[in-house]
Amino acid sequence: MAEAEAVQLKEEGNRHFQVQDYKAAEKSYNQALKLTKDKALLATLYRNRAACALKMESYIQAASDASRAIDINSSDVKALYRRCQALEHLGKLDQAFKDVQRCATLEPRNQNFQETLRRLNTSIQETLRVQFSTDLRVQKMFEILLDENSEAEKLEKATNNLIVLGREDAGAEKIFQNNGVALLLQLLDTQRPELVLAAVRTLSGMCTGHRSRATVILHAVRIDRICSLMAVENEEMSLAVCNLLQSIIDSLSGEDKRQHRGKEEALVLDSKKDLKLITSHLLDMLASKKVSGQGRDQALNLLNKNIPRKDLAIHDNSRTIFVVDNGLRKILKVVGQVPDLPSCLPLTDNSRMLASVLINKLYDDLRCDPERDHFRKICEEYITGKFDPQDMDKNVSAIQTVSGILQGPFDLGNQLLGLKGVMEMMVALCGSEREQDQLVAVEALIHASTKLSRASFIITNGVSLLKEIYKTTKNEKIKIRTLVSSDKTILYSVATILVNCTNSYDVKEVIPELVQLAKFSKQHVPEEHPKDKKDFIDMRVKRLLKAGVISTLTCMVKADSAILTNQTKELLARVFLALCDNPKDRGTIVAQGGGKALIPLALEGTDVGKVKAAHALAKIAAISNPDIAFPGERVYEVVRPLVRLLDTERDGLQNYEALLGLTNLSARSDKLRQKIIKEKALPDIENYMFENHDQLRQAATECMCNMVANKEVQERFLADGNDRLKLVVLLCGEDDDKVQNAAAGALAMLTAAHKKLCFKMTQVTTQWLEILQRLCLHDQLSIQHRGLVITYNLLSADPELAKKLVESELLEILTVVGKMEPEEKKEAVIQTARECLIKCMDYGFIKPVS
Repeated sequence: MAEAEAVQLKEEGNRHFQVQDYKAAEKSYNQALKLTKDKALLATLYRNRAACALKMESYIQAASDASRAIDINSSDVKALYRRCQALEHLGKLDQAFKDVQRCATLEPRNQNFQETLRRLNTSIQETLRVQFSTDLRVQKMFEILLDENSEAEKLEKATNNLIVLGREDAGAEKIFQNNGVALLLQLLDTQRPELVLAAVRTLSGMCTGHRSRATVILHAVRIDRICSLMAVENEEMSLAVCNLLQSIIDSLSGEDKRQHRGKEEALVLDSKKDLKLITSHLLDMLASKKVSGQGRDQALNLLNKNIPRKDLAIHDNSRTIFVVDNGLRKILKVVGQVPDLPSCLPLTDNSRMLASVLINKLYDDLRCDPERDHFRKICEEYITGKFDPQDMDKNVSAIQTVSGILQGPFDLGNQLLGLKGVMEMMVALCGSEREQDQLVAVEALIHASTKLSRASFIITNGVSLLKEIYKTTKNEKIKIRTLVSSDKTILYSVATILVNCTNSYDVKEVIPELVQLAKFSKQHVPEEHPKDKKDFIDMRVKRLLKAGVISTLTCMVKADSAILTNQTKELLARVFLALCDNPKDRGTIVAQGGGKALIPLALEGTDVGKVKAAHALAKIAAISNPDIAFPGERVYEVVRPLVRLLDTERDGLQNYEALLGLTNLSARSDKLRQKIIKEKALPDIENYMFENHDQLRQAATECMCNMVANKEVQERFLADGNDRLKLVVLLCGEDDDKVQNAAAGALAMLTAAHKKLCFKMTQVTTQWLEILQRLCLHDQLSIQHRGLVITYNLLSADPELAKKLVESELLEILTVVGKMEPEEKKEAVIQTARECLIKCMDYGFIKPVS
């Protein structure tokens, strides 16, 4: 009875297989296997289940099932051939060759077996040739690099080739197996910048996506040596070493999700110890005088990126707790640095701001009140420990630390202001004869005065001192700060003066005909003052920024509502917008907290003020790193003001810069993309993709390119009855390179995500193939690469669709690109073209040649 049912289930599975329902077929074969002990039937069932696994690309399962069938009947030709196919996909060519050789012996007239035998033989020979060739290339490259008499041209070529080879998994493995790490260490020992840089970049490529290699390299090079390389003044070197460390961290922590086909990477039991070691050394860099400003910034960037949780839903915040316990004092030391003091660490303009951002992120990452209390106590002990009646430098550093914390977690900073002696020390420092003491004190007083209770203390105890400083000092940075600190009623007046200085009030458009008419009728025609011309305005803006106006504006924004009226907010928004006009100045504005300060101005106040602030936010969001400009959860508050600028009532520049800002934000995370969707921005972005204005169309397409990574957006493209996909395909054929690049990027992601969209692409317009060929031949490498990725997605989607592509001129294009000589810039393009050709070989449309 059971045997008969097993036979019925086998037949049922066969019927499912014939209609390509492989999961249902597999299920039937599974049930049948449980019911029978007949060896012949068992062999058939295992063989059939192997066929299902092949179709579903489960090659390990297919090889296992075929082996079980062969164990029962060693002459089972079908099982042998299926195992051969599975092993070939797993990259085990020599074992696959043995299986098909056995098949050809059993059925010598079977042309399919003979063809597979020839193909595998050619592939094995080619693999051996490439392997031998790669070994020789690696050996030759190191000989050139380690020879002091090598010609400059040969040296440059060898370094570039080594970097390219290190980025390919096969090449990285060859370097690794051929004593490459020891040779790269020799390059580091040469002390020649170009060779050290090449070695660092090669090591970075070798670590990417491979935990065991990353572990070996970390221990071979040593973390202390890596950090000393990152500590140098050379910005390019420091950044390259930072990328190496990030590659190691990603591989050890599992953040790099790269798949390795046909090879299991070596087992590494636990990487937590190594990650902790890296963190400890990065924290040590913060407090070391031997570290350059660039190196300190890179260490802060790595800590900012890798320590706080990326998703607060994850319960484990042990990395943050470790840094708080072992490194918070070192971070506070950076925050408390006063640039003009002899004891100051080497810094850049961004160092203190990066440290404030890190403190803010760490504080936000704490889960409960006891953790926050512990954090606060460390800060309190550090600050009070600095107070020393005999050492003014320590007192200044303590107040600078409080000021820095107020620019990070403001609530914590406000608690620290309540410490005994802090406010009094601020006022006392105002009376110092040293300008740097006055500057730190006045800066801290500005931050403190944003709370009404603190402002009252300053008015009672410090106004006379501040007025005296204003009269006597020649330092503009101090002058501008004393104004804001001395009187809570002066905010509106200061804001008005700044509006006048920056010419940020609304100017009515002058119509030449009306001017002529007024002159003809002898009416008075006001003329532009010479100092209202752009050159003079730019000069005044530069002086204001140099004097530290952003810190002042930031503190004014934080003031209590009793002090800061809606009219004052509008004036401040106008000033911020004028200061953001030059892209080169936006880094300074972000570094001094201007990004955070603009958010409340864009959300509250007069309608005009909110638009002006939103436009300034858009300018910053368009070119700044969102993690630095809007740290923590604040970044989500930026989305709504930017979306409000996507309105026909706004001018083209506001629309354009809002789209650029949303593009930058949407590239950061899916959570931000979800927020953009929630704010109903998608219809507006799509409308701007139809715009005749080139820049607006380009910005909207770039934004959509990032948005299509979201599943909800993909569903909109999958839905019937719309032209969204058609528009993207046609935009790929535009003459504008930037539009083409963005549209091709969107199309590459969409076709990779859904096979249905691969078919739909070929149906929406008859021009699709011509457009695709143009992309694959484009002279701009990024566009060409995206075109090749789209081609690969179409080839992978369906054999019939692949056949259509192979029968076109596209095959010739792929062949030409695939045969190009490897070089670093074209690495991705050549590799993708070769993957397309391999896919064609898998289908049997083309054959390899020796």
